[in-house]
Amino acid sequence: MLLQAAGRPLVAVDVRDPVPGPHQVLLRVLACGVCRTDLHVADGELAKPKLPLVLGHEIVAEVVANGPQAGRFAAGDRVGVPWLAWTCGECTHCRAGRENLCARARFTGYDVDGGYAELTVADERYCFALPGTDAPAETAPLLCAGLIGYRSLRAAGADAERLGIYGFGAAAHIVAQVARAEGRRVFAFTRPGDDEAARFAIELGAAWAGSSAAAPPEPLDAAIVFAPVGALVPAALRAVEPGGTVVCAGIHMSDIPAFPYDLLWGERVVRSVANLTRKDGEEFLALAPRVPVRTSVEPVPLERAGEALDRLRAGQVRGAAVLVPAAAS
Repeated sequence: MLLQAAGRPLVAVDVRDPVPGPHQVLLRVLACGVCRTDLHVADGELAKPKLPLVLGHEIVAEVVANGPQAGRFAAGDRVGVPWLAWTCGECTHCRAGRENLCARARFTGYDVDGGYAELTVADERYCFALPGTDAPAETAPLLCAGLIGYRSLRAAGADAERLGIYGFGAAAHIVAQVARAEGRRVFAFTRPGDDEAARFAIELGAAWAGSSAAAPPEPLDAAIVFAPVGALVPAALRAVEPGGTVVCAGIHMSDIPAFPYDLLWGERVVRSVANLTRKDGEEFLALAPRVPVRTSVEPVPLERAGEALDRLRAGQVRGAAVLVPAAAS
């Protein structure tokens, strides 16, 4: 499924099979999650993607063949391909273990073609080994929604027992399970009128669920804002106690409106989370089965990728939508 220009529908095209280059593996896609970042790219909210482009960076795949200098995996191995596709390994950030901030980094489904396809290629050094026994569709959301949720939770602080989550979609429904397993209480803020999302949050163990326009029943220690709505940042600041942290977890957000300094005063912190590191992935993929994290997914045939993006844009997806190529179903 090809994005030819921002704002245009995806089109199904037949192309030559990709050929793996140095350090790359040729992969048969088993499932690919539909992430809000894909929507931002398709809608033109992220600047300068490679075009034409194959979206998708929550890829569960099977190794078909190795390219030159690749040998980490064997044919038939199950791997996961995340957003982070390559980093320079030389800059200050890379050498400090913060490869997520590498200025030369390339990203799957943005700078390089992703998983809205039957076949793709990826740098084996940035793939994660996955057990062959897990269901591909249920695993796919872990590779971005799960990883960003995990990094956001760590940024919120280990002592944040009362955790607010703004926007209860793919990432939130995963991180809520991890937070509960760590003994935290989750307060879920949903789109006004979205009673289904509020019920979903309660089903997953939230202590409270309500409108993002409402105040929580008690002050929060930290909040994670997954929804790409800048107005939620001052709302979250109002909800956290002095010393609390508000984590902006998305890659794109509408402008944050001006707010009185009093909301920030009291050593409250507003911070963002950018991308991920391979260490994040290794830690979270080891943690997820111990929780255990259970993803709620809606499998969608690959050729209906455009419909899946439309439903995500309209807030009609419970949990995560996952594309499944016909050959893998």
